[in-house]
Amino acid sequence: MNFGVWRHSFFVNFAYSGGASAFLSAFFLCATFSCSASAQESADDLSQKLANPIASLISVPIQNNFDFGAGADGDGFAYTVNIQPVIPFELNEDWSLITRTIVPIGYRDYLPGGDIAGLGDINASFFLSPKDSGPGGLIWGAGPVVLLPTATDDFPGSGKLGLGPTAVGLVQQGPWTVGALANHIWSVAGPKDRPDVSVSLLQPFVSYNFGGGTSASLSFDTNYDWNDEQWTVPINFGVSQVFTVGSQAMSFQVGGRYYADAPTGGAEWGLRTTVTFLFPK
Repeated sequence: MNFGVWRHSFFVNFAYSGGASAFLSAFFLCATFSCSASAQESADDLSQKLANPIASLISVPIQNNFDFGAGADGDGFAYTVNIQPVIPFELNEDWSLITRTIVPIGYRDYLPGGDIAGLGDINASFFLSPKDSGPGGLIWGAGPVVLLPTATDDFPGSGKLGLGPTAVGLVQQGPWTVGALANHIWSVAGPKDRPDVSVSLLQPFVSYNFGGGTSASLSFDTNYDWNDEQWTVPINFGVSQVFTVGSQAMSFQVGGRYYADAPTGGAEWGLRTTVTFLFPK
């Protein structure tokens, strides 16, 4: 079988059948077999921590993104899985260091040169955060963000080493979490024949915890490319459920997104499922 055809078949079949249905099955099984009150309280606590990007919780989200309407004819498909481990380190009694790494692996079927699949550039953020909240219950963290030129193809990668600042701030009041994450990356090294990188991210987010480990979230993953003067603004909505499989705490999220703005040939809308492995202390 032609490898390009096999890749297309694999990702499309995953999007429309096995992958999505397996995740949905896990979600509804978890909702059906909810446990005791103490387990629900634990699920609520984990759900609240998941809403905080710099919580003291080791987590490994595996985020599946299915985007549609891309390409010159508006019928292209893109799939990206982001493996996003979050690991907090206790520095002393007052401060923690939280690392957030994004490892993207993607597939595109609408490019002029043919289908591509492979690893993208890895993004690693480091947040120095006080353990005690500030005035008004403000939780915050700040530090550097690093872009590593790990992409296996020119299209999903910049070919440049990038550095910049990142920060996050949020408030959790009752069932509500409201906050924003931001960063900016400039290229500092790499091939001269590749364009420089100057990209900003502003990600406001809000979530509501319904109880029993169930929550809903809304976020705007706003990117601005200063070199191309181009916005990319996906609006994401999702519903999540915390559950356990044996002794392993997990979360499953399902949702959709609409691109309020995107480069020419970019996707118009998409679906997202996320399975998160949780490792509470």
